[in-house]
Amino acid sequence: MKMRVWKAVASTLAFTGVDVLVTTLLYVHSRSGKDIVRDLKHFSVFNSMLDVWGACLYRSCLLLGAAIGVAKNSTYGPRRLKASQTFITLVCLLVGIYALVKLLLYSEVRKTIRDPWFWSLFAWTYVSLAATFCLWQLLSSVTSSREALGVSSEFRVEAEEICDPSPVPAQEKREEASGATIHKLLSYTKPDALFLGIATFFLLVAALGETFLPYYTGLAIDGIVIQKSMDQFSTAVVIMSLLALGSSFAAGIRGGVFTLIFARLNIRLRNCLFKSLVAQETSFFDENRTGDIISRLTSDTTIVSDLVSQNINIFLRNVVKATGVIIFMFSLSWQLSLVTFMGFPIIMLVSDLYGKYYKKLSKEVQNALAKANNTAEETISAMKTVRSFASEDMEANVYWEKLQQVYKLNKKEALAYTYYVWSSGLTLLVVQVSILYYGGHLVISGQMTSGNLISFIIYEFVLGDCMEVSVVYPCTRFFSHPGLESCGRGSRSVFFLSGSPSS
Repeated sequence: MKMRVWKAVASTLAFTGVDVLVTTLLYVHSRSGKDIVRDLKHFSVFNSMLDVWGACLYRSCLLLGAAIGVAKNSTYGPRRLKASQTFITLVCLLVGIYALVKLLLYSEVRKTIRDPWFWSLFAWTYVSLAATFCLWQLLSSVTSSREALGVSSEFRVEAEEICDPSPVPAQEKREEASGATIHKLLSYTKPDALFLGIATFFLLVAALGETFLPYYTGLAIDGIVIQKSMDQFSTAVVIMSLLALGSSFAAGIRGGVFTLIFARLNIRLRNCLFKSLVAQETSFFDENRTGDIISRLTSDTTIVSDLVSQNINIFLRNVVKATGVIIFMFSLSWQLSLVTFMGFPIIMLVSDLYGKYYKKLSKEVQNALAKANNTAEETISAMKTVRSFASEDMEANVYWEKLQQVYKLNKKEALAYTYYVWSSGLTLLVVQVSILYYGGHLVISGQMTSGNLISFIIYEFVLGDCMEVSVVYPCTRFFSHPGLESCGRGSRSVFFLSGSPSS
């Protein structure tokens, strides 16, 4: 339910005042804020918290401007804020990353940070960033009193078409339908609960074994470089060998059991679907072509079961591995862990923006191809008429223009992919160079061993692979597969299974 304008504006102004007041008090009571004038003249990023206080003023100004804009224009103001959600997300991410950098720089000067005012200011910064993002979302979703009473409906509908042409309600309905379809499909795996438990157990064993391997790799290197002990090196190598054998054995059993489970799922789906089809009324077979029905029974059930198997197997494996890797990374070095997680939000934001834009372009390409195909179909079906008027060249030119529109969209896709690879690759490179540089500093200063640094770098690569695979095979959105998204095969097959098919 949407909130009224005055409530949202009042909440935003109240929080803005509280944010400035709390941040100022925490800054003044900190070591660097006791003398503000001196802090301004002799600012040092290693000692001063003046920049964190300045970030508070910046986000407060943004919220204040958003609140004033919505209060003055409750019709277009929220829509403009909704259009700038990417901007506020980027601002919050950058300020949060800078706060982590500030923590690392502060720890270089004070090896043990025991200042409670510093930690309070650090924690409050992230609380206020989360509140800033939520209040921005709140202001972008408000409705004025005139809209609540239903006044000026024609003007409002026209404004909505101009400012927000995307069919958001239809998209939400599709997501709800996809979620219900996924839940329905997963319910067909209940008879295989025992096999799923066995597969999950061996999945945990394999993931834990793979998680411990980089740690003992670092111990083996420390045994050679630092201790120069053959016994420690040999012990680490033996443990690594046992872990590799155990994880390989468990991974093999896991893969075999999951393959068996989803073979049983495929057979179960085919059987249930066939029973549902033969129970349909005769009019159903008159309305649906035999080829479509056979396609649901053969190829679609295989596609659905394969997608379910890929997502459950990969998702569970990567969740377990990522959890273990993150724990080991923080145990090796919390500083390098913070450096690692600075870049992931930026990569995820870029991936999300690229995914939305590419999905939009894909729909435009499909529409352009459909228009070109319609032109070709109309020309071929009326070939006698086309030749009687000697308009073969004209029809060919029309078809060529349609194909050129498709080509323009394909160029946009290529350009978008180029920018995506460039931005994500550059961000990942910056993170890796930062880890190597800062890790070298920690090794030289004696805060970390060389073996631990190598283990951490291996963990970073493993975590990157887990994140990448999770983006490619997201468990909760497997209906984005092109074979299913284009024609709704997965949902339609489940409707058939439910006994309520749609033509």
